[in-house]
Amino acid sequence: LLAVVHPANIQDRDGAKLLLELLTNRFGWLKIIWADGGYAGKLVQWVRQLQRKRPIQLDIVRRRDDTKGFKVLPKRWIVERTFGWLSKYRRMSKDYETTIESSTAMIHIAMTRLMLKRAAR
Repeated sequence: LLAVVHPANIQDRDGAKLLLELLTNRFGWLKIIWADGGYAGKLVQWVRQLQRKRPIQLDIVRRRDDTKGFKVLPKRWIVERTFGWLSKYRRMSKDYETTIESSTAMIHIAMTRLMLKRAAR
């Protein structure tokens, strides 16, 4: 739906706020957002404040403490699969872009191409 690219000096949790602000404004019909365990903490509190304006739920997908080795986490595979699709595009394999706008545009171009290929089947 959206992509937000931010500089490396912004923590992912803070970058998630940028994304969630855009998502809730443009896609008010969203009810549940899944996030990795690294997004717990301040982001959860921020979403609670956001819930006063609109009903939205943030579910943190966590790995169980008793799990040993690799285990596929629910809903997490969706994000990893998308990153895998993007990495098939050579230009997305490294950070070639010099501006945030061009990085964001390349994500949109790669995903548009992927969706067009699938729609043409």
